[in-house]
Amino acid sequence: MLKREPTTPALLVLVLPGGTDRSDRPFTPRQPSALRMYPFTWSIRARFGRAVRVRQVRYGVYGWNDAQASPMPHAREALETLTASYPGVPVVLIGHSMGGRVGAHLAADDRVVGLLALAPWWQHADWRFIRDGVRVVAIHGTADTRTYPSRTEKGVREMAAKGMDATFVPVADGDHAMLDHIRLWQGAALAFVGSSLAAVRSR
Repeated sequence: MLKREPTTPALLVLVLPGGTDRSDRPFTPRQPSALRMYPFTWSIRARFGRAVRVRQVRYGVYGWNDAQASPMPHAREALETLTASYPGVPVVLIGHSMGGRVGAHLAADDRVVGLLALAPWWQHADWRFIRDGVRVVAIHGTADTRTYPSRTEKGVREMAAKGMDATFVPVADGDHAMLDHIRLWQGAALAFVGSSLAAVRSR
């Protein structure tokens, strides 16, 4: 007898693209920051099938825009929509650059259990929004000059000192766009989702 795939996922995944500091330019699905994250979205969906539901977030505009925090309403709406469809199913976040900042803010939510931050733009100690109990893995290229690996490492050290499950992974000579060490970046996302899925199933 064939084993049926579960109709309800065990884990929800939000993929959060990057952006820029200030811009009112409309966010489009074909801009580089969105295109950069599709392989993550597609590979997770292909690897884990119906055990997870994956959604890549589309913001309204391309910039964070200071106190406006322009991506946050769209990210929160995506979180609400996904969790409304699957009540009680835990969420993990995968965010690159500005998406790592969005993820830190979203990780204040009790439904979020994990954050994979890829070269995150943690401008003003944004990691302090992450609630206790969220597992954090932050990966940053040592050659990144757009966002700062030293700041990411500082944030991870601070979280770990509080007793949080937080890990910093440096990528030797890695740049911001993640076009180098592709297997490492992509493999880290698959490993993160896989270990999060195993943790959920073991409860």
